[in-house]
Order: sequence, then C-alpha cells, then structure tokens
Amino acid sequence: MVQSKNLSDSACLEELRSQLREELTQNILPFWMERMPDQEQGGFYGRIDGHGICHPEAEKGTILCARILWTFSAAYRLLHEVRYLAIADRAKEYLLNRFIDPDYGGVYWSLKPDGTPSNTKKQVYASGFAIYGLSEYARATSDPQTLETAIALFHTLEQKAWDPLYGGYFEAFSREWGPIDDVRLSDKDANERKTMNTHLHILEPYTNLYRIWPSGELAKSIRRLITIFTEKIYDRQTGHLGLFFGDDWSRRSSTVSYGHDIESSWLIDEAVRVLGDEKEIVATTPIIKHIARAAAEGILPDGSLIYESDPKTGDKDTERHWWVQAENVVGFYNLFHRFADQTALDKALRSWEYIRTHLIDPTDGEWFWSILPNGQPNKTDDKAGFWKCPYHNGRMCMEIMARNSCDR
Repeated sequence: MVQSKNLSDSACLEELRSQLREELTQNILPFWMERMPDQEQGGFYGRIDGHGICHPEAEKGTILCARILWTFSAAYRLLHEVRYLAIADRAKEYLLNRFIDPDYGGVYWSLKPDGTPSNTKKQVYASGFAIYGLSEYARATSDPQTLETAIALFHTLEQKAWDPLYGGYFEAFSREWGPIDDVRLSDKDANERKTMNTHLHILEPYTNLYRIWPSGELAKSIRRLITIFTEKIYDRQTGHLGLFFGDDWSRRSSTVSYGHDIESSWLIDEAVRVLGDEKEIVATTPIIKHIARAAAEGILPDGSLIYESDPKTGDKDTERHWWVQAENVVGFYNLFHRFADQTALDKALRSWEYIRTHLIDPTDGEWFWSILPNGQPNKTDDKAGFWKCPYHNGRMCMEIMARNSCDR
C-alpha cells in the first residue's frame, strides 16, 4: 500500500504515479484496444457484459465512442505512443462520420450495430462528451477538422439548448431540437428538464475546448456555468449538489450523489484555473473545499466511497461503483495538490488501495462495474458498454501522472 506521512514524501507520490501508469498502460488501455474495436462493422462494439462476453448485436452509444476518443487522445498526448493515436483516430472517424447529425446538428444518441442511426434524440449530455473527445483529439494532434466540429457543436448547444429565461441548459430534445416528453438520461433519473449531471458534463468539455480555443464567447459560457453551480446547484448549508431541477431551478430531489460531489469539486476548480481569473479562483476555493468535505461523508472505513443517500428518507445505496472510486481518488488528490491538504492525500491513497484490492479484475482485465454491499464484485452490469467506458478510471491515472506535486 502506498502511504504518506508528510507533504515532503516525494517517494510516496512517485510510487503512486508508477502504479497508476502501470494500471493505465498494462490493464485499462490494452483491454479497450484489444477487445472493443468492431473489425466487421466499424467503430467499437456496444457491449461486453460483466462475464466478459462480447455482444456484437448491442447498440453503439455516442457517449462510449466519445469517451474512448477522449481517453486515447489524452493517452497519446501524455505518453506519445502511436498505438494510442490509432485508437483515437478510429474513434474520431467513427464519431465524425456516424454520430454527427449532418442535417440538424448535434449528435445522435445511439446507432445500430451497422452504424446507421437508431435513437436520434438530442441529449445535451451526449453533445458535451462529443465536444470533450473532439477537443482532446485536437489538443493532442492540432487537427483542424476536429476543432472546427467541436466549435460547431458548442455553437449548436448555445443556440438550441440554453434557457434564456432562467439560465442553464435543457436536458434533451427531438432530432430536430423540438420538445420531447421523456428527457431522462437513463431510466433511474428523474424526468426533469435541468440536471446537475448534464451541467457538469457541459462545464467539463467547455473547459477543455477553451484550452485550445480561448474565445470570449466560450469564456462567457464557462463563467455562466460556474455561476450556475455556485448559485443554483450547490447547497451552501450542506455542501452537497442538487441533482434534479425544474425550469426555474427549483429543487426536485433530495438525493445526495457522493461521486458527483467529489467529481464536481475538482472540475469546477479546473474550470476557474483554466480561465485564469484570480478573483474567481479566490471566490470558488471555499466552495470547492466545502463540496469535497461533503463528499467525504460517504467514505467508508475501508477508504471506498458509497454511491448515494437520501437524507430525507434515510435510504443509502452502499454499492461502490467504479467511477465513484476513480473520482474519489482524483478529487481528494486535487485538494492535496492545490491546497497542501495532507488528509486529502490520505483519502486519495486509501481509495486507490481499495480499487487495487477490490475493483480491478485480475482475471479478465479492466474494472468491475462495482462492488456490492456484500463485498462481492458486480458481474450483472457491464464490463464495457453504453456507460462503462475507459474515461473515469483512465482519467484518474492520467490526471495524477501529469501533476507535479510541487506545482500548486
């Protein structure tokens, strides 16, 4: 187990980075490179189940393709391995040629296995991930086409999805950007037109796009999103983020999502720092810390982070999802890295040790979807699929590999 007693323990941090590099390059990336490309119908398979069985008949989701694009583009930018660029190229071409709607703009929600449109609704969340993947590819390669497409998707969201009355982005639309009755991102979500999750994953790609296209209009949109988080989504009393909202930002849920709390803490911090506004950095710092402290309420004695709870009903979901643990590592490492918080580093290290011990699949590779409350791996849900992608765990590794512990 990697352990640290003080901030000068550089050997601990180097060991952590070494372990994460090995996890990224010897487990996560090889799994996706070797098992997910669909050599017959193009792109990537839509699903590998929890028992490692590939399902060529599964639909192909925009989010999966875009997250593969982001992950392998970032890996190429960081490690300069041409084999990673080859997968990024494959994802980029498939996204541009199959998922982009040439008639109405935006991206389709899903495709049939042969690459023809299946569900053509416009989920704003999916457009956000398309921007994220394309902007990272452009960042890694300086490719003008992907940058132009990412900018076009940004303009489409600003024109079609922004609410001029109350602010924020509506959740989903028809293919033609008209209203639809069911705007849910997934079956477990509330059918509300504004959500924390979608706003977080618009802030994230807009921040990444700004790195290579620092336009005034994009900066304005990022600032509006930061304000939405600090004034509408963030609860100043509890530190937690609301999940579902009415058009006027009235809260429609009391559930706490610990993984989203800790993920938001570092993504908001990233956004204000990429903008480079010192006043905004100062103003958001106590909020970022408060959100992270609130997220820590869900940490168990073994270092893992539970999924969610509802303080009104007392219900708790103590399943330990793969993405929640990955964001737990990054979020608390960010507090250590930015603010010299030693206790936060300890949380990150304990979370990583939990992942190494429980979530990584030593037999079939990648990570299990989750660890169930009884301590057993969840093999009912996917190993790879519509939602199980290499982005959370791959980003965890790369975020920490790329950070200099002395650079706060």
